[in-house]
Amino acid sequence: MGRPIFLRLNGGLRFADTALSAAETEALLFEVLNNDQKAQLRKELNLEFSLVDETGSRYRGIIIHHRLGWDGVFRIINNEVMDFKELGLPEDLARLTEYQQGLVLVGGPSGSGKTSTLAALLDRINQTRQDHIITVEDPIEYIIRPKNCQVTQREVGHHTRSFSYALRAALREDPDVIMVGEMRDLETMSMAITAAETGHLVLSSIHTTSATRTIGALIDAFPPGRQDQIRMMVAESLRGIICQYLVPSMDGMACYPAMEILFSNPGIASIIRENRTHMLTSEIQTGQKQGMRLMDDSLDELVREGKVSRAEAHKWALDRERFG
Repeated sequence: MGRPIFLRLNGGLRFADTALSAAETEALLFEVLNNDQKAQLRKELNLEFSLVDETGSRYRGIIIHHRLGWDGVFRIINNEVMDFKELGLPEDLARLTEYQQGLVLVGGPSGSGKTSTLAALLDRINQTRQDHIITVEDPIEYIIRPKNCQVTQREVGHHTRSFSYALRAALREDPDVIMVGEMRDLETMSMAITAAETGHLVLSSIHTTSATRTIGALIDAFPPGRQDQIRMMVAESLRGIICQYLVPSMDGMACYPAMEILFSNPGIASIIRENRTHMLTSEIQTGQKQGMRLMDDSLDELVREGKVSRAEAHKWALDRERFG
């Protein structure tokens, strides 16, 4: 018996009339892979990759093996990087593209638009500066075409052995800006923080949902004996944190970004250095005139503007009582 194909549209699932058997699914999925990818998938039983079809459309794909056979998930990637306005991002975020060195982190769950936000930040740098940008991704999603910058994009598993291996090489390639697709392991985190401290602007994504949790996740990833040192390094190098969700609209026909935004300043650096991260929430509240915002304030704004329902905001809120 076959299983129906399904699509995720603006946060919800839509099931198609077409059903595929396990054998049909396997044949279709393996058809889009080259021989090396097929061999890797057979060995490791899962594979992440990028795909360009005959029309030139781009996708990010993952194929996994499970109880009933093989499953594939494909995410559509725009051929062109969308700008701040198209993504609904506040123009205040542009200040994060003006630093010559430091660390910028974009947090959120899978499917929250982190990659699109990172690409928009890189594109702004590409337009406004004359620098060398290096990206390390798994896989490469957006193609960043050079405008005023030199752009070098590397894919883990295809162009380099690992994120940390590519980062080590990048530091010898005279970069100004380094984008690390994801902070996946301790070595990658350590090298990214070091790169940010030694004169590079480093942008990366991380699976966290608030500024406080982002700082905690970053520091807690290190052994206890190193945490004080890392806390000092993060306090000095951090430039900003963006955490985001994509919240379905009231009619289910669109999604809007809800964002928590932190811009580092001497007060925030002191809070991080002294391990008082529980105070970050109040610091963000007092920094609203500088463009900072809390996630729940962003959700409240979407509700007041009639873009999302109070019930939908309640699902994503950190303080759910606020939304009933």
